[in-house]
Amino acid sequence: MPLSNAQYDEIMHEYDERQLHNRHILETRRAEVLKKLPRLKEIDASVASSSVRQARLHLDGDTHALASLKQELSALSLERQQLLTANGYPADYLDPVYTCPDCKDSGYIDGKKCHCFKQAIINTVYAQSNIRQILRIENFDNFRYDFYSKEEKNPLTGLSSYETAQKAVRECHYFIDDFDHKPKNLLFYGKTGVGKTFLTNCVAKELLDHGYSVIYFTAFQLFDILSKGVFEKDSDAIATHQNIFDCDLLVIDDLGTELINSFTSSQLFLCVNERLIRQKSTIISTNLSVERIKESYSERTFSRILDSYTFINLFTEEDIRKQKRTRIISR
Repeated sequence: MPLSNAQYDEIMHEYDERQLHNRHILETRRAEVLKKLPRLKEIDASVASSSVRQARLHLDGDTHALASLKQELSALSLERQQLLTANGYPADYLDPVYTCPDCKDSGYIDGKKCHCFKQAIINTVYAQSNIRQILRIENFDNFRYDFYSKEEKNPLTGLSSYETAQKAVRECHYFIDDFDHKPKNLLFYGKTGVGKTFLTNCVAKELLDHGYSVIYFTAFQLFDILSKGVFEKDSDAIATHQNIFDCDLLVIDDLGTELINSFTSSQLFLCVNERLIRQKSTIISTNLSVERIKESYSERTFSRILDSYTFINLFTEEDIRKQKRTRIISR
């Protein structure tokens, strides 16, 4: 989906704000450190004057003096780092601060959109900025095993609810760790309130934090967009298809809550198959059992999912949302 001028200006304004904020952080750090370590000011002055001399020598073609000057600059830089670390600061404490070191908060690398800019487009165009708010709560730091029983066991696997959750988290970390090397796909299934969406969000946060583009849709939202592209020839919806197929991670939440028919079944196959061909990862969460997935969608769709996805079944004695509400009330 193309950006409007207003949306582009909004994103660039965010980059301006980011740069201003990070410059303020650096200025605050400099004021703090220079007050405590006046020698740093002398080092910075020497580096500045030496850099000017280095430029002049370079223009004059004096390679011997230039090599000597480079050593001088290297020694000053080392002294600067040692002075910082000896006083409890990181060696890079006074280096420029960037939210995205890859593009240095410009949004572009060699004239091409940085991964952070692409995600900013996704957040703006698909109104997914609220996902960031959710991920501040729903992440691995806040994932709790005490909602899962150590006694309740799955008769098929022999694993307890607690052990199953541990295994699920391990699978999620494997998924994240291998994301660059081998595209994988996950399917979380189980009844309502067992932690499927929470765990999906944990993975999404880790990948967003590592600079990957993530698009989140409920099944209803996804099929609504796809239907507009097919039946209404909506230009924005058609353009959205490309992003659905190309983003690093597509999340389809609550599969099965949409109106299931031949159209949704064919579109799910298209989405799953196209992303497999492009070697892009997908996470699906559903309240449907494996048998219901097979019954509700076409055989070829189920076959593609079965062959290409890691199935993760979560279960608990009681809906985790209810457990949370009970614990809050009882405090």
